[in-house]
Amino acid sequence: MNNLKNLESKSIFILREAKSRFKNPAILWSIGKDSTTLLWLCRKAFYGKVPFKVLHIDTGYKFKEIYDFRDKYAKEWGLDLAISKNKDADKFGITPEKGRFACCNARKTEALKKAVKEYGFDSLLVGIRRDEHGIRGKERYFSPRARDGEWKISKQKELSNIHENDSDIMSLQDAELSGWNIFATDFGYDIDHVRVHPLLHWTEQDIWEYIKLENLPFTSLYISDNGKRYRSIGCEPCCIQVASDAKNVTEIVDELNLNKAGEREGRAQDKENDHNMQMLRSLGYM
Repeated sequence: MNNLKNLESKSIFILREAKSRFKNPAILWSIGKDSTTLLWLCRKAFYGKVPFKVLHIDTGYKFKEIYDFRDKYAKEWGLDLAISKNKDADKFGITPEKGRFACCNARKTEALKKAVKEYGFDSLLVGIRRDEHGIRGKERYFSPRARDGEWKISKQKELSNIHENDSDIMSLQDAELSGWNIFATDFGYDIDHVRVHPLLHWTEQDIWEYIKLENLPFTSLYISDNGKRYRSIGCEPCCIQVASDAKNVTEIVDELNLNKAGEREGRAQDKENDHNMQMLRSLGYM
């Protein structure tokens, strides 16, 4: 329990930093276990309220259980919910069957970019974890994004700041002193928005143990049905059930103690391999 409380405390600190540093943040809610945990932490950090707009990217291919869960808890928790959908993807017939990479980019990344522009968000709170994918393991708690959504890790120095024998490039990532809870959040005029990742230091096991401790709600997709369940959820055509007999959160926790397979083994591999994930993230993917 002490470990979970330490994880919670650090995440709440980062959430409060984001609230104090940015003028117009939003929290991304995919309805999965991680983003729902992040919403719960927001409610704890701000005394029962989520003081940000909650953004759901609707690809049009989500499970019915996801939409039902979203509508139920958006109402129950009093969320300021915004739903973004890239209608051009439907117009031009961009579907999973015609290529999951292109579909994911159009229906998720482009929909997210449109929402950032429409609402003028200067930061997005995202529930990703370092252990969930090798590419995401490179992330920082406060991560600047350029105007095209690209992860901005360096920029050109101003001439007045270049000294003899000094590089004319400055890093935007080395300024993070996370051991001291000191984070850079102002990355200059050419940054479109900042991605904030309050759950980076959590693991899949931590999330489920916290869900159990706090008695958090989650969709039935995570529960075994006829010996199979979803370990990672997203768009229905891109998710594959894994073998499991876990019928409640305690059994999920016990199962994870024994199962060392990657969490995203139940996702379409043509999108999840390192090269494609890196390509998607360079285009602005979560």
